[in-house]
Amino acid sequence: MRTIGITGGIGSGKTALTDYLAKKGITIVDADLAARVIVEPGRPALNAIFEHFGPKLAQDDGSLDRAALRSIVFANPEARLWLEQLTHPLIGQEIQDQLARAAGPYRVLSSPLLLEGSQAALVDYVVVVDVPEALQVERASARDNNDPEQIKRIMAAQLARNDRLARADYVVDNSGGLDELYAQSELLHSHLLNLV
Repeated sequence: MRTIGITGGIGSGKTALTDYLAKKGITIVDADLAARVIVEPGRPALNAIFEHFGPKLAQDDGSLDRAALRSIVFANPEARLWLEQLTHPLIGQEIQDQLARAAGPYRVLSSPLLLEGSQAALVDYVVVVDVPEALQVERASARDNNDPEQIKRIMAAQLARNDRLARADYVVDNSGGLDELYAQSELLHSHLLNLV
């Protein structure tokens, strides 16, 4: 079964595209969700994070305060490196486990960092959801209620837009509205079905 990688910068619309494909019966393995699974309460990674950064990152229910952790690691490269060394192998294993259970004509790995590391080796075909950078900042700030400067720091940690586009097998332009995205999603789905 072909594995299709879907990526794009923060606020590009990856989730809207993958939600559309999921409604078509396609299995979506989301790297962001895998990253949440490995830091669930009781998991070793969560305990290591609390030991390293302190209990201030623990919410009342024992879960991770992801926004507080994001603020720390995107302001401190050493902290980000430590976190990546802890979590990336665990995320990779979780992704591989989910991909192995996938069924359908093709399966999707959705990841904002698909092309930055080893995840690219897991896919046969790369789809990039693209929007202008100013629109990324606007959408991600509104969606996550984050400071635009925080969004820009996250964008700076991701692959540059031109580099991402250069590695795409297929580009979905999401600078319009949802109706336009859904029309492009349908074209993409038909295209991917013809590849299998």
